Amino acid sequence: MISESEYDDIRPFSDSEVPEVIERLIKNDDFSKFALQLFPDLSREKIEGILSQVKTIDDFQSTFIVPLANNIIKNTTKGISIEGLDRLNPNESYLFISDHRDIILDSALLNILLYQNGFSTTEIAIGSNLLMKPWISDLVKLNKSFVVKRNASVRDLLVNSNQLSSYIEHAITQKKSSVWIAQREGRTKDGDDRTQQSLLKMLQMSGNQTFSEHFKALKIVPVAISYEYEPCDGLKSRERYLKETVENYKKTPKDDLLSMLKGLINEKGRVHFKLGKPILEMIDVIKEMDDSRDKFKALADFIDYKIHKNFKLWPDNYIAFDILNNTDEYRDKYTDEEKELFLKHRDKKLGTVEGDMERLKDFFIEIYANPVKNQMALKKPDFMLEDD
Repeated sequence: MISESEYDDIRPFSDSEVPEVIERLIKNDDFSKFALQLFPDLSREKIEGILSQVKTIDDFQSTFIVPLANNIIKNTTKGISIEGLDRLNPNESYLFISDHRDIILDSALLNILLYQNGFSTTEIAIGSNLLMKPWISDLVKLNKSFVVKRNASVRDLLVNSNQLSSYIEHAITQKKSSVWIAQREGRTKDGDDRTQQSLLKMLQMSGNQTFSEHFKALKIVPVAISYEYEPCDGLKSRERYLKETVENYKKTPKDDLLSMLKGLINEKGRVHFKLGKPILEMIDVIKEMDDSRDKFKALADFIDYKIHKNFKLWPDNYIAFDILNNTDEYRDKYTDEEKELFLKHRDKKLGTVEGDMERLKDFFIEIYANPVKNQMALKKPDFMLEDD
């Protein structure tokens, strides 16, 4: 059995490390400013008092993360909901693979729903590029996050990917801890959610088992996350516009930090999660494919099928599709008032963005229209015997 120390540079903190990390956070002015933005009703002294009582990871999540998530839900959403928990066993561990719309909230809101329904919270994959300051690294590792190393050389990439694969398998099969990971590197910027085959190949790297044995042990659960209002829709539109118009444009760490903060404080409307059944039987179907078919592509296609099918479409999605395609095809799915509110929301979010406004509006609308397009084009993979 592999020792936990093999993963010291990427793993979440353990209970024994919590007091020292809490002390560092309490003394950090940047963390205090961040916490005060998230808890405007509390003083720095009150926040420090709450944190000083934290002795374990569970303490931290129940006394800091849960109230934080509830505060975000109360102040920036019209409620969150979930379907599919009845498909899962609270005593089992799973690999949740989801569409990726918000840096922090995708996993944070799923975890609060799991917590509220008697499930253990997941460990969370987070890119090293987002750990811009030591206090951010401390904060996320206290919240059961493990690090996905980015921007490595080709040689290091192979080593890092093998370590990450091994850790995920270790967490699920040995620690009996569920894991959340996005279906792709980086957030979906245009609303077209697709699973990267490279992610699935990474997951297989550490396995000494067959394709079937390895992926069945991971117990993949496809997760569709649907925001009525994407909290960073304006920023995503700006990023796509700059990539199109500015040669060699590249986001800065400041851009990522802004997206993290805006994701927490911007309005989201209603938010819905739908969990698919753990992928077990379908793995046996895929493993029987002959060598002419890519098993990783087949698994990615199946995950995409489940996410696209389970994605909850809001009136905004239908409005955006009709606008983008200059049609009234889904006119019965929304009211005049809902359309007016959506257009006001779009204009507000793009109001401070510089550039060709018509092009920016196109990018913005696509974020909401593409999930409709994906459901319209939904086609059951030919290797599926039945749907569930």
